[in-house]
Amino acid sequence: MTYIPRKPSILSRMPWWLLAIGLLFVVGLWAISNDAGYSQIFRALSGGVLTTVWVTLIAFFAATLIGLLVALARTSGNRILCETATFYVEIIRGIPVLVFLFYVAFVGAPFMVGAVNWLLQPFDTLVTIRQFDFVWRAIVALTICYSAFIAEIFRAGIESVDRGQLEAARSLGLSRWKCFRLVTFPQALRTILPPLANDFVSMIKDSALVSALGVQDITQLGKVYSSGTFLFFETYNVVAFLYLTMTISLSLLVRLLERYLRENTR
Repeated sequence: MTYIPRKPSILSRMPWWLLAIGLLFVVGLWAISNDAGYSQIFRALSGGVLTTVWVTLIAFFAATLIGLLVALARTSGNRILCETATFYVEIIRGIPVLVFLFYVAFVGAPFMVGAVNWLLQPFDTLVTIRQFDFVWRAIVALTICYSAFIAEIFRAGIESVDRGQLEAARSLGLSRWKCFRLVTFPQALRTILPPLANDFVSMIKDSALVSALGVQDITQLGKVYSSGTFLFFETYNVVAFLYLTMTISLSLLVRLLERYLRENTR
């Protein structure tokens, strides 16, 4: 007698965690739509969403570019470039994001303003520290911090490509740049994209740290509103709801991206 395995039922394949998250989302929307207190808090905090998204997008784009350059330096084979890039990665990854945020804001920013003023001396033009907005200080700090982590993602993706393919491409007369553009990067991209997207989700959460500098993001507006109204429970419920909406939506997109890459690279 031949055993025919039964197909798993719909209930056994149901992502219950996703249903639970969906239920929380519906409850949050219902509270914001029908409760006057939650509606007012949501309106007060909604302006911080744009700041959070702006800071995250600019910092992540810049961090990705710097991370790619650092990864290329680490895999270049040049001893000086490799050692310098490794030093950069290890130092930056060893400092907590909040500490680095303060360092850039209150130590690095005055130093950069002083350097700019030294360069502008012949033109009789001076830049004041107040012109270096705290939003841009936060963007610089997040960019530098995340570029070290992203560099490791790029390095792992580049080194995952079989060296035999690179040697074959070089034997055909392709330059190092063409080998990277036509052979290495397209294959490494499949390995790089999922963790890179996860780092983007992490940066959205870490962007809450910029509130320590007074940047008017979601967390800072929630802090100001709750301290004025003493509605800490309701305010931070809305803060958590806004962050969860952004991060979970992106996490689901990352899962779809991983599935797409897995199904199309077999």
